[in-house]
Amino acid sequence: MDEEPPVKKPPQRRANRIAAVQFLYSWELNRPEILSDGLRLFFENLDESRPYYLFAEELVHGALDHLDSIDEIIKERTANWDFNRIAKVDLSILRLAIFELNHRLDIPPIVSINEAIELSKILSNTDSKRFINGILDQLKAKLNRPLRTAVQDDF
Repeated sequence: MDEEPPVKKPPQRRANRIAAVQFLYSWELNRPEILSDGLRLFFENLDESRPYYLFAEELVHGALDHLDSIDEIIKERTANWDFNRIAKVDLSILRLAIFELNHRLDIPPIVSINEAIELSKILSNTDSKRFINGILDQLKAKLNRPLRTAVQDDF
């Protein structure tokens, strides 16, 4: 009887980003009446305790707080696409990454972009990484801050 090798657990920040994308995806399909209740139920069903996912909660709140402006950025960069036809998982990854690029100065932009591409490899299909990278590369070119280092801020 062959034993399967243990599944390698992703680093905590990546696990948090995966959880954030999963929540944003489920939120897009079935928005809870009360966000805090939806988050509580979501995190109760994950492998780790809720404090482990504090970073994920920060990302979810940030992405949803800035949803209208984030979606406008996506729409501007996907003029040849029908926004409603973008795969919901890709939309969730983009929302998370754009929130990080524009509002989390403590995260280097290159890290946010690389993480979004990795998330697309884990959670979406093979074509998604090019689509996501293309949009995020356009945004990266317009950023007015260092790409490989964080900007010190009060987070």
